[in-house]
Amino acid sequence: MIKSKNIVSSLITAGLGLGMSLGISGIAKAEVWDMPLAYSGSNFHSVTAAEFGSCVTTGTGGAIEIVTHPSGSLIKGADIKRAVQTGQVPIGERLLSGHQNENAIFGYDSVPFLATSFDDADKLWQAAKPSIEKTLADQNLTLLYAVPWPPQGLYFKKEINSVADMDGIKFRSYNNTTTRLAELTGMLPVVIEAAEISQAFATGVVESMVSSGATGYDRKIWESLTHFYEVDAWLPRNYIMVNTSVWNSTSEANQNVIRGCAELAEYAGTWRSKEYTGFTLAGLRAGGMTVEPAGDGLQNELKDIGATMTADWLKAAGADGQAIVDSFNAMQ
Repeated sequence: MIKSKNIVSSLITAGLGLGMSLGISGIAKAEVWDMPLAYSGSNFHSVTAAEFGSCVTTGTGGAIEIVTHPSGSLIKGADIKRAVQTGQVPIGERLLSGHQNENAIFGYDSVPFLATSFDDADKLWQAAKPSIEKTLADQNLTLLYAVPWPPQGLYFKKEINSVADMDGIKFRSYNNTTTRLAELTGMLPVVIEAAEISQAFATGVVESMVSSGATGYDRKIWESLTHFYEVDAWLPRNYIMVNTSVWNSTSEANQNVIRGCAELAEYAGTWRSKEYTGFTLAGLRAGGMTVEPAGDGLQNELKDIGATMTADWLKAAGADGQAIVDSFNAMQ
């Protein structure tokens, strides 16, 4: 992880130089932008957001000071988007697919087995980004940057060889996709926010989840669960949004600094996510978990479920969803 920190630090230093090169001079009275985050301060998304905030604060000559609040400490994850929309806070980070109950288009990155690698996830993001930006713009939100999670796998507290083995297991749900996955596998969905994961597993409120190795590692999930199956179901994205009214009132020079820092943060966060994939899976093993690919039989059953869920999503997303998939397929 030292190499990662050095590269990210170099990128942020470059971002600070970018801000100064844009002609920001003098120290203005700081305008504090409180930035709620759903995940722990040690999570790589939160670390990237904090570095982005430092880049903006220094790059604007102190005119805008971004202060991050991880672990849902300021605003709970499910409420962050609404808080930014209404101006309760000017900026925030949220899991994009957490909004798909509002609009199916937000769940584009959680369609099982559509994009199962970082390269494919990037192509899918490029295909979906115009629609996402337009949808957010209609809600008084401006997209700044987005960073993918590592590929999603399945966590259990026992060995699982088939979908039948999942019947009746209490499963952590955090969006429409995970709720539907639970229904199709016979598991029982229980809504649990990221900040509540450790307690929920420790107390038996839930017994399984689909998530990245990063989430399990950050939460020391081996204290409650025993198995992680690498199924590479999807690579969801966290995104940073700013209230459009606040954005429009920001000077062009400071907007340029923020955009520059956002571009660097997206690159650095994605780089860190790729490196973190192997690091966290090794950490799960070191914690005593069995980490392995799902067996062929289970993988085939999950792919059949994925096909059903893809059809469900396309029906809900309509023409915009089909256009995203068509554009993505054209890049293959």
